[in-house]
Amino acid sequence: MRVLAYELRRLRGLRSTWLLLAAVLLCDAVVAAVLASQAPTGPLAAPAGVRLLTAAVPLIPLPFAALGAGVLGALSYGHEVRHPGLAASQVTYSRRVRLLLAKLLVVGPVAALLALATLLIDTVAVHLALPGGVTVAAWTDPGALSDQASGLLGAVGLSGPADLPGLFAPLALLAGHGVPAALLAFVLLTVVAAWTGVLTASLTRSATAGVLLLCALPPLLESGVALLLRRTGHPWPVRAAELLPFQSGLEWAYGWVYGGVRGTAAGSAALTDPALLAVGAAPAAALLLAALFVQVRRRSL
Repeated sequence: MRVLAYELRRLRGLRSTWLLLAAVLLCDAVVAAVLASQAPTGPLAAPAGVRLLTAAVPLIPLPFAALGAGVLGALSYGHEVRHPGLAASQVTYSRRVRLLLAKLLVVGPVAALLALATLLIDTVAVHLALPGGVTVAAWTDPGALSDQASGLLGAVGLSGPADLPGLFAPLALLAGHGVPAALLAFVLLTVVAAWTGVLTASLTRSATAGVLLLCALPPLLESGVALLLRRTGHPWPVRAAELLPFQSGLEWAYGWVYGGVRGTAAGSAALTDPALLAVGAAPAAALLLAALFVQVRRRSL
């Protein structure tokens, strides 16, 4: 518990932590509003709504919240390297491992809260910035609601979001079919990005190099996962191919693995498919094992 309290005090006491969190929230809201203002007239499809809420820009390998969480994780380890709390002779392997795990345990919840905060702020920003001709199907059509939203509204005796006061209109962006699951995946992606930032910085002992590795991993991993799923006969889930806010390596894999036919790459597999979860968790496990092995070879953090 002492190492967790130490890491929490260190992270909370750094000015860069609060500046980074504020910058992520501000940039995320601005990008979401700009993207929403350019939405074409007509019904807003669920995949487009998710990309607006997560402020996903195609040229950036990760959403702003995930990228900011990764930078936060890399800075937490980089600051420890630059300003160690203990002398190198006093930092045994077990202490280094406990400190590394403490950083993961502290940064993870902070990243989750950051993702939830960006979703709430982006929901309001997108609602205010959408042009007048754009309609959110979940607000007017109960059939476009997700099962979770339908069950929640039915429990309080409402048939759809339109029965709610106009103040709750932004919530329709979160209630579309498949949207809650995709946003949950976005929160998990942000947490994994924060952990990846910590681990890549621990491998390189540099926050800058850790952030660069973090940005390079998504295209490589998406392409590698597509290739492995193809070889095992498991197609990309429709929800992952359409709703998740990262498409960089996947776009390349469509052209090379599937012959450019985008529709054949997405199948009916679920995001909880064991093969997909195993393939997705393997790189993270390998990164953690590599970080633990590297600590064995070092005399300091």
